[in-house]
Amino acid sequence: MLWLVFCLPAPLRADAALPHDFATFRLGEGKRVVLVIGGIQGDEPGGFSAATLLATRYEIQAGALWVVPNLNFPSIIKRSRGIYGDMNRKFARLDKDDPQFPTVSRIQQLIRDPAVALVLNLHDGSGYYRPRFESKLCSPARWGQSVIIDQAQLPDAFLGDLAQVAERVTEEVNGQLLRPLHKLHVHNTRTAEGDREMEKSLSYFAVRHGKAAFGLEASKEFPVALRTYYHLHMVEAFMRQAGLRFTRDFSLTPRGIDGALRTNLGVSFAENRVFLPLEDVRGQINYLPLPKGSPATAVTSNPIMAVLPCQNDRGTLCIHYGNRTITCIKPDWRELDTSLGSIEVSVDGRRENLIFGRVLDVFEGVRIHAPAGYRVNAIGYDSGKRDENGLLLRRSLFEKRFSVDRGGTLFRVEIYKNDRFAGLFLLRFREGKPGNRTGSPQAARLSPDLTGTASGS
Repeated sequence: MLWLVFCLPAPLRADAALPHDFATFRLGEGKRVVLVIGGIQGDEPGGFSAATLLATRYEIQAGALWVVPNLNFPSIIKRSRGIYGDMNRKFARLDKDDPQFPTVSRIQQLIRDPAVALVLNLHDGSGYYRPRFESKLCSPARWGQSVIIDQAQLPDAFLGDLAQVAERVTEEVNGQLLRPLHKLHVHNTRTAEGDREMEKSLSYFAVRHGKAAFGLEASKEFPVALRTYYHLHMVEAFMRQAGLRFTRDFSLTPRGIDGALRTNLGVSFAENRVFLPLEDVRGQINYLPLPKGSPATAVTSNPIMAVLPCQNDRGTLCIHYGNRTITCIKPDWRELDTSLGSIEVSVDGRRENLIFGRVLDVFEGVRIHAPAGYRVNAIGYDSGKRDENGLLLRRSLFEKRFSVDRGGTLFRVEIYKNDRFAGLFLLRFREGKPGNRTGSPQAARLSPDLTGTASGS
């Protein structure tokens, strides 16, 4: 059975250098829009992980949701609060020479959109906010586990009773606590009464433009999946307040969230002629044939993923997923031959036409039938020949250290015309019999707004 792991969309970003642009995902339809923003500070993975799941794993059945999961993307990649300073302090006044002026201007324009009625800015905060001092970790000086408002009321605005809405949300989420310590509270900063720092924030910018806005703070004391758990509970409560109806394809539990964050990861190069699943990828992949310019047109399955030159070795490509580098690629730069788009294979006793960039399930064995003039290179199988065309390929013939995955089940098969690279596909060797096939994995659900602010426009 043929496995297509991802239906990859157009590239989210097209620069080979450090990406500076964010993507906007527009889900559902409606006159009033809920805008959710993650990643304004790059060292707060709970916020941008939650926003990423909202963008890619939710379906809006009634109402409209816009999601920016990667607002400060360069800082996310660098695991920095802000490589150009704190972006969340740049919304009152910003010099045009500031490197983040274009990004801040674009998100301000999005917030000012007449359709936007509710703005949620996702953060990870220290400790546990408490209205009165309880301990060093639980005090008014802490920000974690709180819903932030700038003022109690915003007259004439949708959901303008900010204090009451925040109280309803915290009451709902507090019904889902995993421990009493995790209790949420409303934190009113009373920004207009003299809080000079909060006057510079994104949420207060939204308030000043008549939009109900809230900062959502999950505690930095938690691992990422648990931060994401509380973020999503808060966001869902707000969406219900705004009248949105929605579904998601994972369970809203720490375990379900952890699984959702670890699956459906992949990257495609060379117009989908090269595809790599990344869920169990090795830390380094050597001599991957790629045409020059491939990093600039790489397509990732996730808006907080990027393919960039490695800092310590500019000849190596690093694939970043949020704050982590999940693998590095040593490219074998090749000219690309596009005269062939697929190839015939005999797998487990049947014949198939295999398109480049696919993953092929193999239980017993497979033979590749390349046309005349093309050669086959099965990575990890030393046949003693330059061309493995027509040879029976079984799992026992491959050396595990050459697999794409750490489990030793996924191997590259590359096709060449002379020295030009035509494409590759992957063999996934599986246990059991061919009759045990269970079907294709879920395709990536990534649909950025290519007509608006996605794609770094």
